[in-house]
Amino acid sequence: MVTIKDISKALGVSPATVSKALNGYSDINPQTAERIRAAAKEMHYLPNIAARQLKTNRSHNIGVLFVDATNSGLTHEYFAAILNSAKETFEKLGYDVTFISDTIAGTKASFLEHARYRNCDGVLIASVDFTSPQVVELVKSEIPTVTIDYPFNDKSAVMSDNLEGQYELTKYVLEMGHRRIGLIHGEMTMVTKKRLNGFRRALKEFGVELNPMYEKAGAFHDVMRTAEAVRELMALPEPPTILMCPDDYAALGALTELEKMGLRIPEDISITGYDGINLSQVIRPKLTTYFQDSTGIGHQSARKLVEEIEEKDSCTAEQIMIRGKFLPGHSVKDLREEA
Repeated sequence: MVTIKDISKALGVSPATVSKALNGYSDINPQTAERIRAAAKEMHYLPNIAARQLKTNRSHNIGVLFVDATNSGLTHEYFAAILNSAKETFEKLGYDVTFISDTIAGTKASFLEHARYRNCDGVLIASVDFTSPQVVELVKSEIPTVTIDYPFNDKSAVMSDNLEGQYELTKYVLEMGHRRIGLIHGEMTMVTKKRLNGFRRALKEFGVELNPMYEKAGAFHDVMRTAEAVRELMALPEPPTILMCPDDYAALGALTELEKMGLRIPEDISITGYDGINLSQVIRPKLTTYFQDSTGIGHQSARKLVEEIEEKDSCTAEQIMIRGKFLPGHSVKDLREEA
């Protein structure tokens, strides 16, 4: 491997000057620094990781905890976009990414043990059962953590504004004249609780009474559970005029089930999704949904975690809310025209 001494010898400068140039010090001539960096790139120089760890007392390795209950893995559009954005940000800030789990070399271990085994400077917790004792243990440990869409006391979290997002989506549905609104929500997580608050707030503002018959528990990213909820709702004596699904992917299950019933979207029944994934905007009719800024969530969570690591003594824990935007689509019928 090429060393600092090799670059020093090739350019006729001291090893200290090369080190300063490669580490961004400002007390050397800018032209010299640029010449050194160009030579390092040409000679395929890579920093000595072990030496950097000794010098900084950091591994520059970030652990990512991602346990997807839907078994979609990195095909889960929302979380895949978050993790990809976070990875890019971590790399720009000089950190590598390692996925952690509850297994080390085939042997069961806690998340905390795995993070320590991998010598992680910090852990980004993207999707998991946040009430799990293993997760709580990790969050309460000496390792800096940032969570996504779930706040712990005195810990940093980056969250999509689910309350406001569901409120805006429901408000639009109500403005379009819908009153029999079938709501299919995901598992009873913090995200779902926030969305239910937004949904009920919109109903209250419009003076619409909440009807428990029109509310069904489904699951995020689960087309089968959504289809089952659709069958139950459409079998009611007065079925809904619109179905609000927990996410865009789950909405595909609703669309398929409604097509089996011979119903047209939006002429016979309206539908909405949530997330604003690319697929939602290319299917026909284009899905009315709420876009979550997954790229912004990933970037901000990575930035905050690095801040927690590098400025541990002065960094303040905070809850960072990321706003999304409403996407009108063409899947909601305007019932005011029939009033």
